[in-house]
Amino acid sequence: MEGSTEGTEPDSHSISLQPLTPQHTGGEASTIVSPTQTHYDGASDVDGKTMRSRSTSRQNLDEDTLRSAPVGKGGEEDQANVPRPAVDLTQDEGIDSGPFPFKPYQLASLVDPKNLDLLREFGGVRGLLKGLGTHRKRGLSAKALGKTVDTSQHASSAPHAQGDGRPGAGDEPGAGQGASQRHDRSPETGAGDVPKLVVTGPGGEDGGGAPIDATASRDDLDEEDGPTYEANLEERRRVFGDNTLPTRKTKSLLQLMWLALKDKVLVLLSIAAIVSLALGFFQDFGTPRPAGEPPVDWVEGVAIMVAILIVVMVGSINDWQKERQFQTLNEKKEERGVKVIRNGVEMVIDIKEVVVGDVALVEPGEIVPCDGVFLSGHNVKCDESGATGESDAIKKVSYEECVKNGPEGEGAGGGDSMKHTDCFMISGSKVLEGYGSYVVIAVGTKSFNGRIMMALRGDTENTPLQIKLNNLAELIAKLGSAAGLILFSALMIRFFVQLGTHNPDRTPSQWGIAFVQILIISVTLIVVAVPEGLPLAVTLALAFATKRMTKENLLVRVLGSCETMANASVICTDKTGTLTQNVMTVVAGSVGIHCKFVHRLQDNMARTNAEEEPGVKDTGARKHAQDFSIDQEQLNDTLSPALRDLFNQAIAINSTAFEDTEPETGKKVFVGSKTETALLNFAKENGWSDYKETRESADIVQMIPFSSERKAMGVVVRLPGGGFRLYLKGASEILTRICNRHVVVERGSSDKELQTREIDDLARDNITRTIIFYANQTLRTIALCYRDFDSWPPPGVQAETEDEVPYADIAHDLTLIAITGIEDPLRPGVREAVADCHKAGVTVKMCTGDNVLTARSIALQCGIYTAGGIIMEGPIFRQLERQDLLEVVPRLQVLARSSPEDKKLLVETLRSLGEIVGVTGDGTNDGPALKTADVGFSMGIAGTEVAKEASDIILMDDNFASIVKAIMWGRCVNDAVRKFLQFQISTNVTAVIITFVSAVASVEEESVLSAVQLLWINIIMDTFAALALATDPATPQLLDRKPDKKTAPLFSVDMYKQIIGQSAYQTTITLIFHFLGAQILGQHHSGDSATQKHNDAIVQTLVFNIFVFAQIFNSVNSRRLDNHLNIFAGITKNYYFMGITLIEVAVQVLIVFVGGAAFQVTRIGGREWGIALALGFVSIPLGALIRCIPNGPVERFFIKTRLLPNPEVLPTTRPEAEWNSAIQLVRDNLNTFSHVRGGRMRASSYVGKSRNARIAPEARVALPSIMTMVPTLIASSIGAGWAPQSPSGLSNPAQFDPSKSSAALWEGKIQIHPETKPDDPIMQRWGNIAKRT
Repeated sequence: MEGSTEGTEPDSHSISLQPLTPQHTGGEASTIVSPTQTHYDGASDVDGKTMRSRSTSRQNLDEDTLRSAPVGKGGEEDQANVPRPAVDLTQDEGIDSGPFPFKPYQLASLVDPKNLDLLREFGGVRGLLKGLGTHRKRGLSAKALGKTVDTSQHASSAPHAQGDGRPGAGDEPGAGQGASQRHDRSPETGAGDVPKLVVTGPGGEDGGGAPIDATASRDDLDEEDGPTYEANLEERRRVFGDNTLPTRKTKSLLQLMWLALKDKVLVLLSIAAIVSLALGFFQDFGTPRPAGEPPVDWVEGVAIMVAILIVVMVGSINDWQKERQFQTLNEKKEERGVKVIRNGVEMVIDIKEVVVGDVALVEPGEIVPCDGVFLSGHNVKCDESGATGESDAIKKVSYEECVKNGPEGEGAGGGDSMKHTDCFMISGSKVLEGYGSYVVIAVGTKSFNGRIMMALRGDTENTPLQIKLNNLAELIAKLGSAAGLILFSALMIRFFVQLGTHNPDRTPSQWGIAFVQILIISVTLIVVAVPEGLPLAVTLALAFATKRMTKENLLVRVLGSCETMANASVICTDKTGTLTQNVMTVVAGSVGIHCKFVHRLQDNMARTNAEEEPGVKDTGARKHAQDFSIDQEQLNDTLSPALRDLFNQAIAINSTAFEDTEPETGKKVFVGSKTETALLNFAKENGWSDYKETRESADIVQMIPFSSERKAMGVVVRLPGGGFRLYLKGASEILTRICNRHVVVERGSSDKELQTREIDDLARDNITRTIIFYANQTLRTIALCYRDFDSWPPPGVQAETEDEVPYADIAHDLTLIAITGIEDPLRPGVREAVADCHKAGVTVKMCTGDNVLTARSIALQCGIYTAGGIIMEGPIFRQLERQDLLEVVPRLQVLARSSPEDKKLLVETLRSLGEIVGVTGDGTNDGPALKTADVGFSMGIAGTEVAKEASDIILMDDNFASIVKAIMWGRCVNDAVRKFLQFQISTNVTAVIITFVSAVASVEEESVLSAVQLLWINIIMDTFAALALATDPATPQLLDRKPDKKTAPLFSVDMYKQIIGQSAYQTTITLIFHFLGAQILGQHHSGDSATQKHNDAIVQTLVFNIFVFAQIFNSVNSRRLDNHLNIFAGITKNYYFMGITLIEVAVQVLIVFVGGAAFQVTRIGGREWGIALALGFVSIPLGALIRCIPNGPVERFFIKTRLLPNPEVLPTTRPEAEWNSAIQLVRDNLNTFSHVRGGRMRASSYVGKSRNARIAPEARVALPSIMTMVPTLIASSIGAGWAPQSPSGLSNPAQFDPSKSSAALWEGKIQIHPETKPDDPIMQRWGNIAKRT
């Protein structure tokens, strides 16, 4: 029932409010103004008092206002869930703190983790302010600012002041919405005509607060004496740092090109190009040439260089463009104004100018720019889910409140009321509601957000495909060199034999040229063996895919992540905002007690409890026979106009949320508490009267603000026809108890007047049943009620004024309008996307900071939680021993209440099991897991800068369905590379064999194909084939197969079959026609040298033609990698392929007819063309024949010949498991690695390189050195209370974790899906301690 008791507070398990602010854009002032005078954002008191005047806004709000607030102990309860190392204070050692008693990292450790005790040691807020030399109301003094201030002209008091800091008064927006006041000030006060300073704190109104010198607060009398108060801004920046992060230098185009050139394949190609060019020049210009033969041997070297240049340019320009796109995405988040108080003047300064000691102001929608300690304010609630993963709204109260109402305090609000309440502001968190001020304690790289940003900066690893291709390049280089060496040796043996026998007879210079010729042919062989087109194919495929992916809302930051995604076997996804819409929505409800409406009823039949059997006539035998279900769209046809108006007024008038334009999208959205925005959206979807008109037309008499005690809020309005009406909304189980009537809704009652009926026992049972039904589906239930009065204040009620009537005197005898069930619904298409993932062999695991009930509900809805699956909570998961972890992780489907470390542990474990892991994340806390994963997805809309910085691909629409597209395109890239390899390697093998054989057989060491012919074949093989095969578009059929393992070989059995079959065929026909071509064509040896030369040229041309057409037809054959016979599938959609094939044929015909001397070809007749085309075409039926050969026997043969590796067994033990954490501590302290490389970096609590991270094996302390300390270790460990752990990690799952999470609801601490078979190994292992629900 947790979901139903939250009333209209900001949601407890939920979703961060989108920042509807231009805070990152700089420029125009706020677009948000008070929508109406009845709007009262900050006006409600926390202690339950009602508002005196509806136009009052945030008057005199300092910490004294909140003294009676119902709060308890400081710090979140769940902080204990995540035991994190504190900030490494050794970093303070080298810093001279000057006049300040505090050092930067010492201050940073206040919020990481939140530490009220440390703040107490500092002397509380008073000690902190004194130590930082600032004042809680006036901020930094004139001395600190280094100028004399004339308060009547305060615009000149600081160079950054723009006007008076009010909305529209300056050019820059403030933090958050750009305005600290939501209501207009007195109209007679212009922006340039500012009266004597009256700003007293976090947003006092003009005329509402006393001038600074008249403020009688005890804190205002503090003497501003001492060196800290005189420390200027420069000194503060020197000690505590700037509020900037060192900009990550983006690589220039030249640097990117240089990096691209370092690719192993390109290095190999460059060497080949230089050698080929040198030998080409020697052949062309260093040796005498036969008459009429053009010098074209140098072209091969130039062509390889052109190929290298294309690859480098395409790759680096693509990377450069992607980097620019990413920068553009973040640019709008760079500039931002922050509202601070300096010398008592409220002003907007640039975010980079904020210093430690500044008193900054917060307001709804703002993203907190620095770490700080809250000073005073009103009803401030922050969403820290982006920073810490805590999904509940965290209430901010002053330090004094925290101490007073803490566990040991005397306040009545101790205990649980302090849950989710503290006095620490964390950078990167969002302000949901309220106004206040805080003192800045950490900026830039020292702040919580900054430390994580810095920790995530690192170089990317090679992707699985890159590693395999590098290995292939090395292998080809070795084999090509070996073939070249063998050829060189064979030809040199013959050379020495000829030299010894003087046969043929040559001059010394001719012998020299013969030797160089041998060298040339050997190097040519190596050049032919190198697949020049391989890097081009990869680059083109990636470039093509990323362009298409950008259209599909996927911004690829790291090109390689594209192909990594192809074989992703697990996706760990967030719930909020990725699977769900991150917008609370009314998804079901009951108007009156009988009319049950459901959003999209057809898809969500389980959301109604009307117990109707579809298609069965109602017999009236049901307990609640009058209950009926309708789709939400039918509400207007079912409800009478009077009831519709009543329902709409209950929503619109009794609300503080308002509509505004979101700067980033330009869409109209509601701003305010998530529950209220859900109801307003509901009314808007139904087409009811505009909320603003309804609200403005209401004559409001009294407002009853929300309070956590009564879990309700209300408003009293004067009715146009006389009388008064109270509207209430809040937690359904509380309000329905004080209702004694309900509105009547029956089928066909839309034309009737508004009717009400008394709530009898049957109706009461129906209401209770409905609330429990919704709560079991983790819907938050809100009841809307009303009550009419003849006069106000009501007779017999004691009230000082008409807007001060006590709540208890009027909150009874209510009439129930409706109960609404509110939830963050699934995004459209998520169910289908998860099903597609399962079809593609990709497991989806949900990691969420939310409670187990909500997580389970969403997992069931979208199909993640299936038979055989396990649900576990973070606190239990992180305590599992390694063996248990390896058993649980493959079956784990939902990880609830998880911390960032849990998510990271899950990713690391999956990777150690050989899985390729994709992770989605939108919050700062997701950074480490995104960086650890093979592919990190961040959210383009809701994602924080940290998440985007750590990710590889940005989902521009924040939609899980886009991840399926990423898998599809990734597989498309992988397939493109493999298609190209299948084509290229078969061509390479053929070219190497025929060059080798013909060179050995030729007396003059001449190859069957000339250098220029080889160049054209290389262009076909490389550039054209790469372009043709790399541009096949992605199709949904790509999801019909399972992903490959990381260790899977680059060549599959099908590819090997095609490569061997096609190479054998091409080699055979080429060599047959090379040696026997004249006989086949019926040509006889002629004594006439000219005729003989012409005949030889015809044979040479025919061989060249056969080889080229064999390649062209084989490129069509290579469009399929599997055993299916249809190689033409989708060919009509790939215009590149069709166009390139036609160009290849046309150019080949052109070469034969006009190529002449350059290509060493001659014109041939129709018979020769027919032979060439026919033999080329045979590649296609041959490919079909090869596909019919069964894979099994071939695979066994390949494994025996080591062409394919043996399938690997998964690891089951961890070799470096520890028996005692003391050893780990000692090793960590002794380990050179931790001190020399990044010891400080790992001290940050959220960095993925914590001291518990696995240390590089070579850096381990040798075992003998540990053994010498064993006696001492054991003695000290036992003395400290250590005992060996029991073998089962779940025997004491909480171990050292004192947190009380909702895991306590489940006796077994682990849930297994109820449909799991009893003989399933997971049931045998965990069944006895698991709860099957």
